[in-house]
Amino acid sequence: MKYARALAFAALAGITIVTTGCAVVRDQQSAGAYVDDAAITTKVKAQFVESKAVDAGAINVQTLNGTVALSGFAKSQTEKSAAESIARGVKGVNSVRNNLVIRP
Repeated sequence: MKYARALAFAALAGITIVTTGCAVVRDQQSAGAYVDDAAITTKVKAQFVESKAVDAGAINVQTLNGTVALSGFAKSQTEKSAAESIARGVKGVNSVRNNLVIRP
């Protein structure tokens, strides 16, 4: 009986997660907003790859509701500032949270 109850609960939890998708994780963000944020993230990353001023491999980019969060490492304050400037220049970006740490 315990196993049946546990299995039923797991199935219900799985169905709930599948039917709600990413909305719960992303603060009830609509599918359209999620796609827009994914496009912004991709554009920012592409700009980093094209730029010689930043090391694209050392910087993580995440976007939520048009706010870009940069995390990871920069080699200097110049690189940190360049990454923020590049991100701000991407269409659709409302703001940038620059959490890059300068490596000694």
